Amino acid sequence: MSADIPIKLSVNGEDRNIFVTPTRTLLETLREDLDLTGTKCGCNQGVCGSCTVFCDGLPIRACLALAVTMRGREIVTIEGAHPGDMLSVVQQAFVDAGAVQCGFCIPGMIVSATALLQETQTPSDHDIREALSGNLCRCTGYAKIVAAVSLAARRLNGTVGGAT
Repeated sequence: MSADIPIKLSVNGEDRNIFVTPTRTLLETLREDLDLTGTKCGCNQGVCGSCTVFCDGLPIRACLALAVTMRGREIVTIEGAHPGDMLSVVQQAFVDAGAVQCGFCIPGMIVSATALLQETQTPSDHDIREALSGNLCRCTGYAKIVAAVSLAARRLNGTVGGAT
């Protein structure tokens, strides 16, 4: 059995000191050790996208990342997507567009959509579908999800009213 290793993680702007086994994933650490359950465990193989989080500003699959490799990196989960009690523009657009059904895939979808909108101000539907292609949803045909990301883009650009 492997001995626990002390690590310091920066998660949602807060430094956290914990002990993990060398084989513990970031997903397990977030959910089980830090009680950040917004990040979901779907396939546990990096395929479904439900565990997507930001690592140093880029989306990664938390189920594929070992926690010990996250030392010195900034992790942002869905819980840290927007400071305070307000929803982010992307989160609000998902609500307003009716894109949330069971909600299981939504945290990963929102992280991936946010990453897209940080890089592309006016994504086409094709751009949105491509950016979200690694995020699987079993409830929808993706039309409302694409509409939500498009709405968020327009809101961020100031071309449509609504929550900002």
